[in-house]
Amino acid sequence: MKHQARKRFGQNFLIDPASIGAIVAAINPLPGERLVEIGPGLGALTRPLIAAAGALEAIEIDRDLASGLINTFGKRLTLHTVDVLDFDFDSLGDDLRIIGNLPYNISTPLLFHLTKYTKRLRDIHVMLQKEVVERMVAAPGASNYSRLSVMLQYRFQMEKLLDVPADAFDPVPQVDSAVVRLLPLRSQPLVARDEAQFQRVVAAAFSQRRKTLRNSLKSIVGTATLDALGISPSARAQELSVAQFVALADHVTADAGMQG
Repeated sequence: MKHQARKRFGQNFLIDPASIGAIVAAINPLPGERLVEIGPGLGALTRPLIAAAGALEAIEIDRDLASGLINTFGKRLTLHTVDVLDFDFDSLGDDLRIIGNLPYNISTPLLFHLTKYTKRLRDIHVMLQKEVVERMVAAPGASNYSRLSVMLQYRFQMEKLLDVPADAFDPVPQVDSAVVRLLPLRSQPLVARDEAQFQRVVAAAFSQRRKTLRNSLKSIVGTATLDALGISPSARAQELSVAQFVALADHVTADAGMQG
């Protein structure tokens, strides 16, 4: 299938057989499993996934690619020609295995979109810009520990699996990629009392990451509260663990309830 890559869809097609084989081996698809591929493109991963599982659901926004995929795979492929950021994964049922070579331009919003469906998911295997994967799995205190790290580690256990060089794609991107596995935390050890409040606190803390928490969170919480929780007001957002962010958000929620 011939296709001119479209910049507006962030298309870089995986073409390296060794990388394709390594990714499929990491996923280890089995017959009858509910595989859902995001952005199948030219079908480089689609072909071995269907061969292993027997069938596949896929989400592809590019109608030209969608037509070619249907012609190639027929009834073994159930294709949804929509923007994945608008897609309702609840419609596919349970025990879903999400797979994809994600466009760099939507990778972060797409990951946040998938957090809405953790109860439906068995696992996620996605390829992203290497820098983004390293941020996802970064530990507190690391320079690349970020809002993305906190929000994903709150819901998933994550592991970087392998690097994929730029020359494994056509056209060749300007950055290297990596594959990461996300496993939903079934018995989630940390559950915020108000998840909207948790998101607000994390976003505010990282909005000015060079500032101390005393300054970045001053509109939300005072230094006395930080001290009471054992959090130094002079610390910065990247120094706090997920558990500390949850405790902080819960305290803000409790204060709001008392004032209400």
